[in-house]
Amino acid sequence: MYGFFNFITKLRIMKPVVSLVLSGGGARGIAHIGVIEELERRGYEIASVTGTSMGALVGGVYADGAMDAFKEWMLSLDRRKVLSLVDFTVSRVGIVKGDRVFKKMKDFIPDSLIEDLNIPYAAVAVDLINNKEVVFREGSLFDAIRASVSIPSVFTPVKTTDGLLIDGGVMNNIPVNHAPRIQDDLLVVVNVNANVPVILPKISREEEEKQKRAYQKKIEEFQVHLQKILPHGSAEKQAHSHEERMGYFNLIDKTISLMTNHMAQMSMQYYSPDVLIEVSRDACNTFDFFRAGEILEMGRSATVEALNKYESQ
Repeated sequence: MYGFFNFITKLRIMKPVVSLVLSGGGARGIAHIGVIEELERRGYEIASVTGTSMGALVGGVYADGAMDAFKEWMLSLDRRKVLSLVDFTVSRVGIVKGDRVFKKMKDFIPDSLIEDLNIPYAAVAVDLINNKEVVFREGSLFDAIRASVSIPSVFTPVKTTDGLLIDGGVMNNIPVNHAPRIQDDLLVVVNVNANVPVILPKISREEEEKQKRAYQKKIEEFQVHLQKILPHGSAEKQAHSHEERMGYFNLIDKTISLMTNHMAQMSMQYYSPDVLIEVSRDACNTFDFFRAGEILEMGRSATVEALNKYESQ
């Protein structure tokens, strides 16, 4: 404990100290990488990070000191690679297991105990059975993140001894109230579901057709898999069902975004941030991870704008 406060004292002398809060938002959460890079580039020291869903993922990776490897992986993703990470499951509570993503991440980012991370960290999930928020401040980092990113009806929830954990954004998408605070810190909140305008770039027709072919191939592969495990005639029906559900991802995301944005606004009125960084909820769809470079720069640009405004006061 003494070492931590000694560390903070040194930071106060050197640079502004930031308590960072990162919202959920699917692929839009890649913007958090750009936010963090811009904060550090301008001399701000991040002393704690708290996140929900994708915010918990990016924040956890940063606190673990693995941001460079994570960023490199994100930037390497094209649509085909994203689809290959979607491990469908025949389940009533979610159509994606999510195991494949974390298995891939563990190839280059080892799991850590939250209490051993470089800075204080908190991830928020929701216990669906007991109707309450669950805040992870210790234990397995990957277990905390896996629970926090479990979007209802998309990812299968995480079972515990007496509960069922889903995406923290259902109750608290911008968990300002759970952020570890330090005296005289700068509370920086990032909302990637903001009701602000965005200019969306147009992809070429050739690229669009390429993406469609890759998507269709994934559906066909899933249909072949189903034919091996389901009765005759039901595989095609299931495959078409999953194709439709892929479209539901974005619908679910937009629905949750509308609900959580209202709660987030009320939360930020109560816990007024010193700096609010906003990325449009229309910036991209839930699983547009193949647009990582573009989304990252959106986060950087939004941070430049917000910090310029703050520093000019």
